[in-house]
Amino acid sequence: MRIETIMTSEKAKPFSFKFLDDGPRVLLELTNTSGAPVKSVEILTVFLKDETNPAGAPSHVHIRFDPIKSVQPNEKTIIPHKTWIDGRVAPDAEDQLGRLQVVSGALKAYVLDISWEGVDGKTQFQRIPVGS
Repeated sequence: MRIETIMTSEKAKPFSFKFLDDGPRVLLELTNTSGAPVKSVEILTVFLKDETNPAGAPSHVHIRFDPIKSVQPNEKTIIPHKTWIDGRVAPDAEDQLGRLQVVSGALKAYVLDISWEGVDGKTQFQRIPVGS
């Protein structure tokens, strides 16, 4: 007996994103582009490559995003985050979210892994390539 798993990339991708660079730190704005509300939105921690020793050294910098209770259809929300450097929360002047901004023509080095609960109560996922 042969069991096949079919993966499709045609699944709806309800989130679009934009980086806002208006002040002392860059912010991440997510927009629910679907026609349905979503709840329990979370983005997995992003571990940044070590800039001083890129040859596979453990990361000393990561970005954690706060969970969001819900996002209504076509609603935009700023996802709060903290940059951690060597186990401590970095001040705004050392924030690293800007490293996730997309640079035209550059390879996307990072991914925002987003999970949320849909109206049917099932957890869903979306991956958004970012960074350079």
